[in-house]
Amino acid sequence: MVAISSLVPIAADLLALEVEEVAGVLLMHLISEETGKYKGGIGYHNFFNAPPRRDYENRQTEVNQALMEAWAWLQSEGFLVKIAAVGGGGFFISRRAKRMKSREDFVAYRSASLLPKGHLHPLIAARVYPAFLRGEYDTAIFQAFREVEVAVRRAGNFPQEMVGDKLMRAAFANSPAAGPLCDPQLPAGEQQAMGNLFAGAFGVYRNSTSHRHVPTEPQEAVEIIMFASQLLRIIDRLEPQFGVE
Repeated sequence: MVAISSLVPIAADLLALEVEEVAGVLLMHLISEETGKYKGGIGYHNFFNAPPRRDYENRQTEVNQALMEAWAWLQSEGFLVKIAAVGGGGFFISRRAKRMKSREDFVAYRSASLLPKGHLHPLIAARVYPAFLRGEYDTAIFQAFREVEVAVRRAGNFPQEMVGDKLMRAAFANSPAAGPLCDPQLPAGEQQAMGNLFAGAFGVYRNSTSHRHVPTEPQEAVEIIMFASQLLRIIDRLEPQFGVE
């Protein structure tokens, strides 16, 4: 079994963590002891009150409060589930929780939950989301903008050799001849801005990740992938509107 104080030796460090981070520590402790004293279920009241916990004796009240918050978070996420018809607040560790083998697994889960799969364009959800789940954030961004490039090429019926900035400029051109994805209902300035939007986004995000490793934090990756998803929805909206095959 792994004591909480073994996972985070200093009480002040534990208390400085966000509730989700404390939850990861608590879950690793509970999973490690499931085949021991917690076999068959964990009693909420017994866990916190009897026998007294001795992880951090001089700050036990504060630690218990932090762990209670973490316990509530684990419940809300479906990691701890109340046992039906058991008094005293009995809980069991869910199947989802048991798939967590380390704190790193828990961090990866938390990162994955930042990207709402149900709100993504179907192409992003199917082809990009798996890379994000694996923590391959630069790869996920690269794949997302590759989908944007492929969608623009297909919607505009461009040849395979048409790529990158040249492709985006041709697809959304508003002069001297309108590109296949140029929206004639927009003012000329907005038509040009739409082309700049696609070309600029492709140049910044697709090109950088295709030529080098770009260190990316999960939250930043979420924002960029959601942006790519929005670009794909714009293409979907323009394609049937103007009858592009």
